[in-house]
Amino acid sequence: MEEIFIIKIGSTIITKSKRTRKRRIGLILCCIVVLITCISSIYGYVKPLPKGLSYEGEVQYINEIEFLTDRTYEADGDQYQEQEIFEYIYKVIEEAEQFIVVDMFLFNDDYDRSMTLPPLSQTLVNALIGKKQQNPDIEMIMITDRINTFYGSYASNLIHQLEENGITVILTDMRKTRDSNPVYSGGWRAFLQWFGTEGNGWLPNPFSPDSPDVTLRSYLELLNFKANHRKLVITERQAVVSSANPHDGSAEHSNIAFAFSGEILHELLKSERAVAVMSGANPELFESLQINEMKQNGDRYGVQLLTEGKIKDHILEEIRMTDSGDSVTMGAFYLSDRDIISALKGATGRGVHVRLILDPNKDAFGREKNGIPNRPVAHELVNTTNGNLQVRWYRTSGEQYHAKLLLVEQAERVVLIGGSANFTKRNLADFNLETNLKITMKRDDELSKEVRTYFDVMWDDERFTLEYEEFADPSILNQAIYRFQEWSGMSTF
Repeated sequence: MEEIFIIKIGSTIITKSKRTRKRRIGLILCCIVVLITCISSIYGYVKPLPKGLSYEGEVQYINEIEFLTDRTYEADGDQYQEQEIFEYIYKVIEEAEQFIVVDMFLFNDDYDRSMTLPPLSQTLVNALIGKKQQNPDIEMIMITDRINTFYGSYASNLIHQLEENGITVILTDMRKTRDSNPVYSGGWRAFLQWFGTEGNGWLPNPFSPDSPDVTLRSYLELLNFKANHRKLVITERQAVVSSANPHDGSAEHSNIAFAFSGEILHELLKSERAVAVMSGANPELFESLQINEMKQNGDRYGVQLLTEGKIKDHILEEIRMTDSGDSVTMGAFYLSDRDIISALKGATGRGVHVRLILDPNKDAFGREKNGIPNRPVAHELVNTTNGNLQVRWYRTSGEQYHAKLLLVEQAERVVLIGGSANFTKRNLADFNLETNLKITMKRDDELSKEVRTYFDVMWDDERFTLEYEEFADPSILNQAIYRFQEWSGMSTF
């Protein structure tokens, strides 16, 4: 029988059931939980960035830049790989004398072992350890994302090898950065993060059935969908900024990179120090790292370091500056950012020749994808520009076209922007950590011709690319899914 509470206030008698009181308390608690979650979500989405992130460097001038590419393609039924990037990185490591700083997103050997792929991650580890043994006084720092331990669910043998040989490893603390998936991350920050991720895993590893099982709590951290996505190497002499990961499952991807030296190395090192300090490293760790004194190298290339949201600012500025007769060419693993899509449409409307080489988003480490976001984005761009904006798909066969490169050509001036950042909201709106290089040069410069040839060969040769119609996707459902995922952050792109 329900209990009744009688409350007398003056001549008024109020009856109140215990059940009603419990409901009211429950409602109050639910409101408190919702309020805390909303406040956490909003703050996590807009909070100030840690010092040193979203960096726009000064324009530096140098005379030499190496443009490096990896390309996988099929011909006559056989697959071929033309790989330059990590071969060059091994050379950079070998030539270093004072220090080596490596910042890489995917740094593991997790992949479906039904495939046979080169041991790229172990080869990089061997190169670093070999250099350390050859020169014990050299300082080495590896910065990487916690995804390589599945957010603390298990130890990485590769990281263990580095640490055993006196190489400092820093796992990036992305809790200090903004949240790209605020609908989820607000609740995770408020109520779930405090339980940690360590423990005996019992859930299958999503990256490989042969890798250790993982905890539910590490899956819950994964759903924040953000990362230290940078890919670079710095020594006292030179640096490489790339789109390539030292990940066995990515070993056959097609990528791009720039290798260079000069005063800009100071800024690059400063940007890496910011990530390390944000992640709890001692600031003094970087104080002994000194770039070799370099002369002002001339005026051939204007080079500028861009990270995080500053990359998008410059991409939009360069596209919007184009006019009739200019051209814009893009090679992209992911294209989904609405501002960039709008800028490309606007450029086409002004008579700019726009070409896009896109990954068809069908392959992901042995699993088949649904084509989002590139296919619905390509459909939108082609149809809203009456076919004046042209799209071709890179011909992938299990691997990915993983480049992130923009080429803008005007009458006398050419600009390149490339590096780790995909053309997406997550990569360009101060959520992920990213590093790109912006290079400005004359139209007749050799680097300009080299990059133009890179795109032209892929555009014209069916070994590399396919017609737009091969993966044309008019699906209204996929368009709606892409738009919702890009808007909300509830996606992996």
